[in-house]
Amino acid sequence: MAGYRDLLRTPGVARIIAAQLTARFPNGMTSLAILLHVEQQTGSYGAAGLVLAAASIGQATSGPVTSRWMGIWGIRRVITLTTAVCAAALVVIALVPMNVVGYMVFGLLAGLSTPPVQSAVRTIYPKLVNARQLTPLFSLDASLQEIIWILAPVVITLVATQIGTTVALILIVAILVLGGAWFVLSPEVGRVRIPRSRRGFGRVLGKPVVLLATVIGFLLIGACAAVEAAVVATFGHGADGGHGGLEAGLVLAVFSVGSLAGGLAFGHLPMGPWAMARRLTVVAVGLTAAVFFVGEVGPATPWWVGACLIVAGIGVAPALAVMFATTSASVKFSETAEAYGWIGTGQLIGAALGSAIAGFMIDGVGPVGAYAVAAGFAIVGALVATVFASGFPDLRGRDAAPIPDTVPVDVIT
Repeated sequence: MAGYRDLLRTPGVARIIAAQLTARFPNGMTSLAILLHVEQQTGSYGAAGLVLAAASIGQATSGPVTSRWMGIWGIRRVITLTTAVCAAALVVIALVPMNVVGYMVFGLLAGLSTPPVQSAVRTIYPKLVNARQLTPLFSLDASLQEIIWILAPVVITLVATQIGTTVALILIVAILVLGGAWFVLSPEVGRVRIPRSRRGFGRVLGKPVVLLATVIGFLLIGACAAVEAAVVATFGHGADGGHGGLEAGLVLAVFSVGSLAGGLAFGHLPMGPWAMARRLTVVAVGLTAAVFFVGEVGPATPWWVGACLIVAGIGVAPALAVMFATTSASVKFSETAEAYGWIGTGQLIGAALGSAIAGFMIDGVGPVGAYAVAAGFAIVGALVATVFASGFPDLRGRDAAPIPDTVPVDVIT
């Protein structure tokens, strides 16, 4: 922990971490708020699901594109533009009654204009700290982002159910705008200029590490999404058939707390080629154990499932840290933003597919099927990381700074 304290004392690091977490806080709120609002307006969860699907497609599509734009127009311009468009789309969803198609159009627009703060900040990090501190910084970032997934759903659910879904969406807009402004106006953002990439769009996926990180991110987040569906199906209903939700929220919070603890405790450890395989194996073991503790829901079940998810969570943030650090060390600085954009797209597709498959399994065989889906995603992720371990760089004794961009220089002979 002393290393993290020294890291946070580095000028600008604590400020940029706080600013980007605030700017990204709506990421943990928007889907749930849109779901509740559209269901309330249309009376159909199916319609709400279509709107969420449109938003997810937009977000997955735009990630690499808007991230690459930052090398053309600059971080501040791209974040400002996307924040303004996204906020406007959410305001329309909140205040204008529409049919399902209308909500889908503006949901798609909100997804397409999601500010690429995550890609931006992970591109900025190598310019804030020395090479020795970069791997711990990626680990700290991966750990602290769990705060979003612990607090944001609780906050937005309370506001939406106790005050109203319209107010919940307006709250998201306020946080989006204020957080985005804080991030954009941070001096560290102004001091970093991402060089324009000279390679074609999508060529960065030709880097084995970027492709591996995208595939493994798809599988890891797919597992996490299936866990969320499984926990809600297991504990989200009271004995009277109504929505209880308290146990589900607490169990999911335990999963995120496990990830936070694992990231802080182990994420800074040296990363060799087998680091990803080891960390994903921990996730797979915890989720596989959860399959065996799910049956008839009894008083002790939340404790057992929570214990299994703590074990699984311990590997999540450290695995994400490996993704970010190895990607940074394997691409040119001008390509880092686009690389993180593709990784984010893989994670979004994984979340959508994991939730969908888990939902079908819940309808077919019950919650245990969703836990099996989560375990399956994690096991495949661990196997991919094991089979292709040689594709990851060895960062033991080496920094995670990106490869410097070079240009031809004319020489007079």
